[in-house]
Amino acid sequence: MKLRFRGITSFDLLGFLGVDRVATYTPLTLYNSSELRKARWSTLSTDWRPSTRRRPPTLKVLRLASLVVFLLLVTALTIVYRSRPTQFLHAPFPRLNGYYRGVNQLVSIDQYVPENPSHVALIENGHEASSMSNSLLIFHQPTAYSPYPDYSSHRYKSEFPQVRECFLDADEHSSSPSVYAYSGIPQGSSLPSFGSYEELGLNGNVCFDRYGRYGPYGLGYSTDRGGAGVGLMGDRAGIEAVWAKEGKIDWRRVDIGAAQRRCYEKNKGRFGSEPPRDLESKLPVLAPTRPSAVGPADSRSKECNISEPSASEPGRKCLARTAVVLRTWGDFDYAIEAKMYIRALVNELSLGSGGEYDVHLLVQIKDVSKPIWTSNEVYQQVLNDTVPEEFRSIATLWSERQMELLYPGPFEPQFAYHGPSHSVARSMHFALQWFALQHPEYEYLWNWEMDVRYTGHYYELFDRLTSWAKQQPRKGIWERSARFFIPAYHRSWGNFSDIAGSQAQDGEDPVWGPIKFSSSNQVLDRDRDPKPPTSYATDNYIWGVGEEADYISLMPLFDPNGTLWTYRNDVSGYNTSLPIPPRRSAIITAGRLSRRLLLKMHEETYIAKHSMQPEMWPPSCALLHGFKAVFAPHPVYFDRAWPPEHLNRIFNGGRYNTSGGNEFSVFGYREDNLRGTSWYYNSGFAGALWRRWLGYQENNEGGVKEELKMGRMCLRSTLMHPIKLEFGPFE
Repeated sequence: MKLRFRGITSFDLLGFLGVDRVATYTPLTLYNSSELRKARWSTLSTDWRPSTRRRPPTLKVLRLASLVVFLLLVTALTIVYRSRPTQFLHAPFPRLNGYYRGVNQLVSIDQYVPENPSHVALIENGHEASSMSNSLLIFHQPTAYSPYPDYSSHRYKSEFPQVRECFLDADEHSSSPSVYAYSGIPQGSSLPSFGSYEELGLNGNVCFDRYGRYGPYGLGYSTDRGGAGVGLMGDRAGIEAVWAKEGKIDWRRVDIGAAQRRCYEKNKGRFGSEPPRDLESKLPVLAPTRPSAVGPADSRSKECNISEPSASEPGRKCLARTAVVLRTWGDFDYAIEAKMYIRALVNELSLGSGGEYDVHLLVQIKDVSKPIWTSNEVYQQVLNDTVPEEFRSIATLWSERQMELLYPGPFEPQFAYHGPSHSVARSMHFALQWFALQHPEYEYLWNWEMDVRYTGHYYELFDRLTSWAKQQPRKGIWERSARFFIPAYHRSWGNFSDIAGSQAQDGEDPVWGPIKFSSSNQVLDRDRDPKPPTSYATDNYIWGVGEEADYISLMPLFDPNGTLWTYRNDVSGYNTSLPIPPRRSAIITAGRLSRRLLLKMHEETYIAKHSMQPEMWPPSCALLHGFKAVFAPHPVYFDRAWPPEHLNRIFNGGRYNTSGGNEFSVFGYREDNLRGTSWYYNSGFAGALWRRWLGYQENNEGGVKEELKMGRMCLRSTLMHPIKLEFGPFE
């Protein structure tokens, strides 16, 4: 709604009041279960409504007072009220349905035409889009998909130590199973609105159906054969190809943690030996002594521990090891879908790579009556009661009470949220820091969540994100990372980088090394932080190229200062008589942290009593200490066809055309705009898309009958979050 005065530009009254014309999604009432009702993603309505979150009372009063003054002015000047409709206010964007096309409609990439019309010119292979009426090239059989290096090649063997094959069983009869994919993608499926396959080096020319993705982990066959007992209905044409080589694995007989440990033992010569626990003298041992899931620790050497004489040639490179830490809790329901998820992570990241990764469960015990740090007996009993046997050897228990002993505080003064700082909502990173101290064998740690799903191959995802981040120059890295990359608007990554750089120079002070601020003297050991080798102006995008990233985020690293994000001022331990320290945040904590960053976070917490909200602490610590941090623009999909210009206006609508920095940031009271994406903390579309992909009905759409006509869904590799429900009706 806008008001126009004679000779004065129009004024958006509803925008001033903070009332947005947004897509309102209301839960369906198709089922009696309240859980189902909460999880379902219903159709779009376009009713006027205020934000679902209450605004701060002071701000509300000021705005109401401003409204009264404004209305008096309107009356005095006898202004003619008038409403001017706009596309966003009055016309909901068309729904995208191409996601639900099936394997019967696959085409090669040179015939592919995307559904979202504004993205047609951006097909990432550079071809001119062909007509949708072209004949379909149907691929009847999926093939094994391997994103790993060619470990048997002469080139690999000349550079790295030999990789030994890993098995699920101790007798080495059951090989690590392969994931299967289809070459091509369904005609008319959508292009991502954010991010790029091509830029990150992900294969966007293949798609994954549910059987090729999860058939190796039990989907599609019965429990009496060791399967999951789900995925038994719907389109099953051609699925036997998934089990043709390795067969259907009896997962009742597999200890996935033991398989991971054996894989490392066979391949430990590929990795440098472990460093000493350099900070152990600074903290009490607050867990029973337990055998490591990856073998004993010793001091790291620069040379690989190579056992074969033929592999002792100079020039062989050791590989750094990475932990993928799944955060879970004591009463978590390890349903069969969750088990398949963990099996996929271990198989694809650890067994398939010869031990480059280890997967761990970091299990919070909420029952304070169980002091798990007091004895091995208590610890083991709680472990047995909370974690399935298949995963116990990769599980580590912790509790908030334990963290209170490790980080006793006080974390004062506080800029906001005064009170205890040890709840998982305010200090989840405490357990992550402690885990890193207990496991010096890992150079990097992926902080991961139990409600994340990925339709593609996990090794490809983590490897390509890591490689891409390593090649990013430091010049402009914080400025690029503060913005959403919208291919349909920015056209190319190079153009996006130029725009971010020019906008930064127009207003922002670019970040270049450890950031300076009024209370910089409170930051620990700034003299040891990395320093730029040249000035910002003279650097030719050289510094940082080839340097591993200390922090890799999967959402923009936005400046929370000035936004209406709830936790923007959840900062503890700094001088509150001075301005609040500079900060960055990435909503959804999933991301990769280096050991260097985790130890710095620990020192700041343990020694200086500094802390921030968990989504803010890792990137802010990196910012203050001059570490390398980057937002990796992975493909994110929308449920509706947003015009590219509108995408940029809403999602990069903050200060200096970033995603944060003022009250127009999408991270705050405008975050409902993200509910229709495949990746956000409260997305509704992610769960709906995932369940449809699994073959279930959603809102009376999909299910068996539709699959038998269209074929089962086949999606390009896509990260989805949050996935709270993984079942539904077929009819």
